[in-house]
Amino acid sequence: MTGLTRPRRLRQDDTVALVAPAGPVAAHLLDSALDALAAWKVSVRVYDSVRSRHPIFPYLAAADDARAADFRDAWLDPDVDAVFAARGGYGCMRILDLLDWGELRSAGPKLFAGSSDVTALHEAIAVHLGLSTVFSPMPASAHFDEIAAARLHGLLTGEGPLTITGGQGALVGGRARGVTVGGNLSLLAAGLGAAEHHRPVSGIALLEDVGEDIYRLDRILTQLLRSGWFDGVTGIALGSWADCGTPDDVRALMRDRLGSLGVPIAWEFGFGHIPASLSLPFGAEVELDADAGTITLTRPALES
Repeated sequence: MTGLTRPRRLRQDDTVALVAPAGPVAAHLLDSALDALAAWKVSVRVYDSVRSRHPIFPYLAAADDARAADFRDAWLDPDVDAVFAARGGYGCMRILDLLDWGELRSAGPKLFAGSSDVTALHEAIAVHLGLSTVFSPMPASAHFDEIAAARLHGLLTGEGPLTITGGQGALVGGRARGVTVGGNLSLLAAGLGAAEHHRPVSGIALLEDVGEDIYRLDRILTQLLRSGWFDGVTGIALGSWADCGTPDDVRALMRDRLGSLGVPIAWEFGFGHIPASLSLPFGAEVELDADAGTITLTRPALES
């Protein structure tokens, strides 16, 4: 999606809201998250969903209305400058219809960061609020290590480089320009037909997944291809595919399913469910160089 508004950069003494729109948060990972964010010299507000559990379904952090209320309250609070998903898991899709997007739009631009299942919220924020967001490792996840935290902090504060290096070779060589879009492959397919679904227009697709067998990745890619989702894609950066089969098998599948698109495709770009993960903006104009393994932002991801 083009024409998205950039929220402003994160600054020292800003207030960050930590919410759990999907799965439950482990107490020890929350402690680690708070330690990591304290080093950024920001104020952190931990919302109730982060320390809650659903009364029936253990894979959800809290009841749907409670998770939605926390997201709403954080977004509407004028003292909150950024909203971070504490972790992913599953559950973001369940709260989308419980949010008043017109009400949220009235709050103005706000930073939002997360990944994995949070792809559903990235799409909703782009469609309903017209805002760019940040696809990043989450503070209370197992992959929020020191390097990942530093990379996210650099992107959010504007201290990081405009050229992000991460690719490990090209499946299809070449350069392409476009606006970043995508996220978790399974969630993109799950959102087909929903109000928040949008097809890329001159889009650089950033794609990753975790724990999907090769045949399932094949099915998801084929579904997205048949739906026309890739029709407006000008280039692709593939992230991590942890527990999705051998790298050789995944690579062969990606070449088989996506190679015929005729667009540059960078392999293993260093974002997703891995240690030291990169953070990348959605809704940003970039140039992808698949051969060099770089994504160059045409301007900073966030307003100064």
